[in-house]
Amino acid sequence: MKTLEIIGFKRANLDSASLNEIRDTGSVPCVVYGPGIPEQIHFHSPAILFRDLIYTPDVHLVELNIEGTIVKAVLKEAQFHPVSEVLLHADFMAFTNDKPIKFEIPVKITGSSPGIAKGGKLEFKTRKLKVKGLAQNLPDFIEADISNLDLGKSFKVGELNPEGYEILTSPNVSIVTIGIPRALRGKKAE
Repeated sequence: MKTLEIIGFKRANLDSASLNEIRDTGSVPCVVYGPGIPEQIHFHSPAILFRDLIYTPDVHLVELNIEGTIVKAVLKEAQFHPVSEVLLHADFMAFTNDKPIKFEIPVKITGSSPGIAKGGKLEFKTRKLKVKGLAQNLPDFIEADISNLDLGKSFKVGELNPEGYEILTSPNVSIVTIGIPRALRGKKAE
C-alpha cells in the first residue's frame, strides 16, 4: 500500500477561536490517537497536503511528520463544511506494524462480463470493503473478477479470496450486479 507524508505543526490552543484562525491561514486542524503513540497529538497541517489523500479513489497509509516526530497512521475521519465542502478537520489513527488495523479498501472490477455483452448494465452495490490486517499486508485495492457474471447475477464478498488480511464486510453483500435493462426484460417474457 502506498504511503503519503503529511507535515504538521503542534497546536496548544484547542478553543474554537484558535481553530478558526488556523483554518483562515489555509491549514486544517488535526488530531492523531491510537495504540501507536502514548497520548493524542493535536496539530495542524496545510490543506494542500490533503489533496492526494482525500480527493482520490486510492487509499494510503500516512506518515505524519509533526515537528520531527514521525507517526505512522491512517485517516480515520475527515469533516467537511456542509455548504462549501472545505476540509474542516481530520482525525488520524496511529498504528504499529505488529497489531492489525481496520481499514476500508476500494474494489476494482476486472474481466468482461457476458451479461454486459448481452446488453446488461454494471451496477455497483458497494465500492469499498472493510478489512482487518497488518498494515504491510493490506492491498491498494481488492479485485473482483466479473468474467462469469451473466444477466441478473451478482458478485458477492464471499467469492473473494483474501490473502494476508481478513474481510469484515458480510460475505452476503453484493459488490456488483449485472442489471437487466427494461428492453431485455420484455424480450424474456415473450
